[in-house]
Amino acid sequence: MGDISKDIISSFSSEKIKALINIKYTANWLHAKEVIFFKPYGISPQQYNILRILRGAKKEIKVQLVKERMIERAPNVTRLLDKLVEKKLIERNRSVDDRRVVYVEINRKGLALLEHIDNTDKISFLNNLTEKEAKTLSDLLDKIR
Repeated sequence: MGDISKDIISSFSSEKIKALINIKYTANWLHAKEVIFFKPYGISPQQYNILRILRGAKKEIKVQLVKERMIERAPNVTRLLDKLVEKKLIERNRSVDDRRVVYVEINRKGLALLEHIDNTDKISFLNNLTEKEAKTLSDLLDKIR
């Protein structure tokens, strides 16, 4: 990795187009790295996202709220939740008042997995950025949106 022009052997009509292509290229590169990173833990990046949402909630929340908070909107949230229940990382309960409403909550095993993942240093490519550069990058991405 280095210069996007060299990586994809292309030239660009403007720096803005180059930036757009670079964002898309980097997003795909990061996704591939994520899949490899989470494989030994037996979860996908989307399942990790769900676990983080549930940890942040600190209590059971409606499935609909999980869907709204996901970084990558997935139409298959129910299937992702099913897999997390099978792996005994979360609990799922139906509302007593309205059987159509389903609540989910992270359990101890799920919290332990997240803690283990949080304490790993295997996301070494992030070490290429200083804290100041990471903030600048994040601010620029926020500005685009």
